[in-house]
Amino acid sequence: MGRFLLLLGLLLAAAVGRSSGGDANVTYDGRSLIIDGQHKILFSGSIHYPRSTPQMWPSLIAKAKAGGLDVIETLVFWNLHEPRPGQFDFSGRRDIIRFIKEIQAQGLYACIRIGPFIEGEWSYGGLPFWLHDIPGIVYRSDNEPFKYQMEKFVSMIVGMMKAEKLYASQGGPIILSQIENEYGMVEAAFREKGPPYVRWAAKMAVGLQTGVPWVMCKQNNAPDPVINTCNGRRCGETFPGPNSPNKPAIWTENWTSFYQVYGDEPDIRSAQDIAFHVALFIAKKGSYVNYYMYHGGTNFGRTASAYVMTSYYDQAPLDEYGLFRQPKWGHLKELHAAIKLCLDSLISGVYTTMALGESQEAFVYSGNSVPCAAFLVNNDTRKNVVVTFLDSSYELPPKSISILPDCKTVAFNTAKVSTQYNTRAMETSQKLDSIEKWEEFKDTIPTFEDTYLRANMLLEHMNTTKDNSDYLWYTFGFENDISDVEYVLDVTSSAHVLHAFVNGAFVGSTHGGYKTKTLTLESKITLKNGTNYISLLSGMVGLPDSGAYLERRVAGVRSAMVKGENEIKDFTRYSWGYQVGLLGEMLQVYTDFGSSNVQWNPYGSSTHQRLTWYKTLFDAPAGKEPVALNLESMGKGEAWINGQSIGRYWVSFLTPQGRPSQTWYNVPRSFLKPTDNLLVILEEENGYPPGISIDTIAITQVCGLVSDSHPPPVISWRGQNKTEQNHSAKHHGRRPKVRLQCPLGRNISRILFSSYGTPSGDCGSYAIGSCHSFNSLPTVEKACLGKRICSIPVWNQKFGDDPCPGTPKSLLVDALCT
Repeated sequence: MGRFLLLLGLLLAAAVGRSSGGDANVTYDGRSLIIDGQHKILFSGSIHYPRSTPQMWPSLIAKAKAGGLDVIETLVFWNLHEPRPGQFDFSGRRDIIRFIKEIQAQGLYACIRIGPFIEGEWSYGGLPFWLHDIPGIVYRSDNEPFKYQMEKFVSMIVGMMKAEKLYASQGGPIILSQIENEYGMVEAAFREKGPPYVRWAAKMAVGLQTGVPWVMCKQNNAPDPVINTCNGRRCGETFPGPNSPNKPAIWTENWTSFYQVYGDEPDIRSAQDIAFHVALFIAKKGSYVNYYMYHGGTNFGRTASAYVMTSYYDQAPLDEYGLFRQPKWGHLKELHAAIKLCLDSLISGVYTTMALGESQEAFVYSGNSVPCAAFLVNNDTRKNVVVTFLDSSYELPPKSISILPDCKTVAFNTAKVSTQYNTRAMETSQKLDSIEKWEEFKDTIPTFEDTYLRANMLLEHMNTTKDNSDYLWYTFGFENDISDVEYVLDVTSSAHVLHAFVNGAFVGSTHGGYKTKTLTLESKITLKNGTNYISLLSGMVGLPDSGAYLERRVAGVRSAMVKGENEIKDFTRYSWGYQVGLLGEMLQVYTDFGSSNVQWNPYGSSTHQRLTWYKTLFDAPAGKEPVALNLESMGKGEAWINGQSIGRYWVSFLTPQGRPSQTWYNVPRSFLKPTDNLLVILEEENGYPPGISIDTIAITQVCGLVSDSHPPPVISWRGQNKTEQNHSAKHHGRRPKVRLQCPLGRNISRILFSSYGTPSGDCGSYAIGSCHSFNSLPTVEKACLGKRICSIPVWNQKFGDDPCPGTPKSLLVDALCT
């Protein structure tokens, strides 16, 4: 507690005399949040500060702002900040104050979801494991030991924000905070201890007097004045709404894809689907949408929860490396711009609905001296429908929404993507294929005699390691008095991975999966006369992050038997020896200092052994493009660059399609030196280090497909509205366009395909159709070659003639960026 008070005192002292700028009063009513007396329709994006680096934060936030976001949301990671009771760490990627100040510097609002249980596919749901050792504790319930620790941490975080004047009520950017996380999913499991905990958490948070509202997500009974909010993919369809007419409709997690676990293919959610559900939520009087994630980033070190990959939400609008994920980023940017054309109507207009067909409807905002705005919805998933609205006809593609800021003209349709598609490529910068440059250090296989921790029972894995390592050795020795020639080692475990050794020799391994609760290993073994040693390495690939009674979860070896034809010897209740972690971890061989204090041998100088550490040096690739480690030749383990863990890897765990879930592993530029970077790999299996390469990541190809029925870019609407008095010229120049843009430092060097007419396919696979202008390629080459950005209107006059009069036409262009 002394450390806590000291830290808080220092922060308060640092804040003295700091000018706060204009304070903002943040309240709400049944329509929206109200900031300085103005109702707000807000778009927000999740960017988690520890899943990227401080050097990346300015660019990520700037790209989010350019994408039309108003707010940056982050979780707060308790176990990252207080890894030991009373020992706090807010350095480097943990520097939440610096992160929020960067948000403020770029003119955006912030939302902090303190939790402090956060789930978030983060190990142990963000709770520090030392809570487990507090007598009588029950997490997330009406339990005094847990409530004491929770209140202390939440109060500290709020105190830090106040000390730095970061709440809007102090002139800062924070307009919203969250307490707890999706508790409604587990509340019933706690029976009579659930509802009082919800009331206590809400009262405790509000009592901290931040001057901004609090929310609880997936908590329909959130006590006043806390706002209940929605999480999911379809909150416009599934959210029952605020539990009070005086609270606004807020969507705290709109999943832009989904987290990925080892063994799974990526979850692809289209830009069209996201846009549809955002537009629907706003059309139904929603006022705040947060994209989870807007940038997912990287689960560095051992921070990912059970089986979750190191790469996190790579399919978000900004990918793991911070590059634009197109068309998702651009399509949502257009959506935000279109909705913001309707702001006055959405906030002040009278809300009405009308049926336009069996599966079609209109949501209209008009009156009260504001322009009329409408959202025309087609819920039919299979067919285009023509509807009549205010005496005009509108064609709506399947499962789409058209936005009419003036109730006349379509500014945006959720199904019609005008934004380019990007192709991300990995380019090899340096192959680490020189065997002479690799060295190895074989970890030891401990026996019972090597251990100091002993018990006459099988210990639970997580409570023994205390999250200090993924690994726990279970060892025992016994005299061979079985006369059978063949033996079978039979082990069951509730951990994630199990490796078995007999007398130091590997005899077998097995692993589970995200939906697998129990592992079984059955391996034929050979025993020698006399004393035999069995060593079992239990491995966790992250701690669990969700569910009720997290403190009761168990993992590790549950039973062990040696079976002969005529006898079964059960060692489940026996004298066991334990070792937490691997020797290489204890010696920190992944650091410069630790590496220099052990004897490394030339690569391949002795018989291969599982659990081997490998090291080499490499130079940083030239340029500024993101860097990744290609670990396709490896099996399972963890990698460090200059002492910093870039995360666990598990290339050998294949998807049902026979591919690794993740092959490339992010290496932030800030981890690197210009030369002589130390790469250390812990390989559990049979990986081949000389197959590793250092790659750079770049957008190398851009493609656009736009039809003459697509709405023109929203920016052209906004530009024309500035001269609205010239009605005859209002829509002049507003034409659909293919707009291509290479990343900085690259230009369009080649047009791979161009067809104006009826090209078949899409940007993934295309061909010339029955109608094609022979001027397609020269026209596009003239407009685009040698340029970083080019724009081609979908217009007959641009291509010199009409290749097929009376036929709707499209323009498809695919280009190379070098």
